[in-house]
Amino acid sequence: MLNLISFSSSPLGALGQLALLAALAFSLAGGWLAVLGGVRADARATEAARRSTWAVFALVSLAALVLMTALLRDDFSVRYVAEHSMRSSPTWVKVTSLWGALEGSVLLWAWLLAGFTFILSLTLRRDSLRPWALGAMFASLLFFVGVCASVASPFTPVASLLTDGRGPNPALQNHWMMAVHPVLLYLGFVGLSVPFAYAVAALVTGRLSDHWVTVTRRWTLVAWVFLTAAIVAGGWWSYETLGWGGYWAWDPVENASFIPWLLTTAFLHSVQIQERRGLMRSWNVWLIVLAYASTVLGTFLNRSGIVQSVHAFAGGPVGPVFLGFLAFLLVAGIGLAAWRAPQLRDDGDPPSALSREGAFLAGNWLFVVFAVMVLVGTLFPTFIEAVQGRRDASVGPAFYNAFAIPLGLGLMLMMGVGPLLPWRRADGQGFWRALRPLLIVGVGAALLAFVLGVRSAGVLGTVALAAYNLLGLGLLTGHALKQRREAKQSGGFVALVREQPRRYGAYTAHIGLVVLALGLAFSGAYRGDAQASLNVGAPAKALLHEQVQLVSLRQEDKPYGSSAIARVLIDGRAFEARLNTFRQAPGTLFPAPAVRYGVLTDTYLVLTSIDSAGKWVSVRLIESPLVSWIWWGTLIVCLGAGLTLVSPRQVQARRMPSGLAPATD
Repeated sequence: MLNLISFSSSPLGALGQLALLAALAFSLAGGWLAVLGGVRADARATEAARRSTWAVFALVSLAALVLMTALLRDDFSVRYVAEHSMRSSPTWVKVTSLWGALEGSVLLWAWLLAGFTFILSLTLRRDSLRPWALGAMFASLLFFVGVCASVASPFTPVASLLTDGRGPNPALQNHWMMAVHPVLLYLGFVGLSVPFAYAVAALVTGRLSDHWVTVTRRWTLVAWVFLTAAIVAGGWWSYETLGWGGYWAWDPVENASFIPWLLTTAFLHSVQIQERRGLMRSWNVWLIVLAYASTVLGTFLNRSGIVQSVHAFAGGPVGPVFLGFLAFLLVAGIGLAAWRAPQLRDDGDPPSALSREGAFLAGNWLFVVFAVMVLVGTLFPTFIEAVQGRRDASVGPAFYNAFAIPLGLGLMLMMGVGPLLPWRRADGQGFWRALRPLLIVGVGAALLAFVLGVRSAGVLGTVALAAYNLLGLGLLTGHALKQRREAKQSGGFVALVREQPRRYGAYTAHIGLVVLALGLAFSGAYRGDAQASLNVGAPAKALLHEQVQLVSLRQEDKPYGSSAIARVLIDGRAFEARLNTFRQAPGTLFPAPAVRYGVLTDTYLVLTSIDSAGKWVSVRLIESPLVSWIWWGTLIVCLGAGLTLVSPRQVQARRMPSGLAPATD
């Protein structure tokens, strides 16, 4: 409430703070009404709770609009604007400043959460899950809106009016991707609140059949797509901005976004087992509870300051508050799951090892082990510091790669096996006949890669499993097309996709993952790296390039900073790499590499130092194979996932030929 004291000095701040306080009041009232509607089966109370979500969304939207207006109008009477913006910043940087620091990022989370809750209120079915799902969403809203209105309010007024602000974090204005990556990440994080709310509703009401997972599959898939795009967009930002030529360093904040992705991916696969066979009910409850809790953990790590990361742009007073909310989510989820444990038992016998259920279960174990190992590596330095007081403990990429490579190959193996296996139990002889050509092609692809010079065991394994997966998907599609011809049905592949978009969307997403895996494997194992000093006009050699020549070096000044720009010819192709400085950090250089993307190889040039007289520069030249496959593979994954959201065209059911089983719809 201290933020209300100096309203006269900040009219916009006063309006924004009042909007947040009103949103908090409606969140509290809506949560109470939702619980009342659930306990008493009161439709009027539930309807009032549903309408409360509209008020919360409108009020938090007003608060976000007020903060954006203050940033664009350079209203330095608002402390957040004074500390994280300045007059000379470009407009797009002022916009991204909304989520560039602690208070604004929490407001963005609260606004997106209010938006998801509003959309949910429009789509909820009138059943017993409805009030409790709303109540769970209101619980999250109470926390995030409450944090915005109190310990992390962006509308605190300044003590004395300033003529200019300190400016945004330079790392946030060095590349336009920071206008995209955080929003995608928060859309993924916040999107998981909806399936979590449904899981809570199912646990509270005891309606633990297939209904809640069927309803939440689309919500979860949308959140997963945003999270996938966000992780890769963050890698692209790192690749284009940090000047080291890489895209993933097992950084603590990178890991914090990867953990919920792993758990959500496992959930999306095991949901199919519950829908089709009534199995893995407890798995699905635990996975979605832990996935949503891990998003809060990720935000805690990013904003508490307990880990060191180039992605952790701010610390602040919210660390203990987020830790408390994380504990609340875990205790509530674990308590409800323990209470309903007898009703979470599966129908029928455990899945057979040689069945589609068995393959999915094995994949889930790999995903969970992967997530646990990443969590251990991420939190280990913090644990050592807390116990021993040491701040020098660290976990490097070697630790993560030691388990990430075999687990990743194992997941690719399960990804190829799963669609080939029938439900319940496979016929061993028929399955071997179907699997044999895939193994032959996989081994053949690995041998060909070996002949062409590949010696890395991880890369050879990736090539083999890539060929194995692609042939398997091709055979499944070919059998379906053959069946259409035998039934004298028209339309071909396009008609097949229209009739079964969920199946072929999954196939497409798996193809994208294969492309992405090849990019990760080759770019990680076969990167060329060299450093050179270049004099103006004097050609040199680096890596396999015949000629590397510095053509010119110039200075470019702008109101918010300056750039040293080197024009370099590499085998006749022009590159312009920059070293940027910003007013907020005059002694710090921020590289802006020049990257020429290629289908097979990227050429990456970064300035490391420059001559003040403009006669020479030091550069780092990197050649990375198949990096572009990571970006294109991610696009294919997202397109495939989007295709699974399309409603299928109704057709008469048909049987697949023996030996190969279709993937689940």
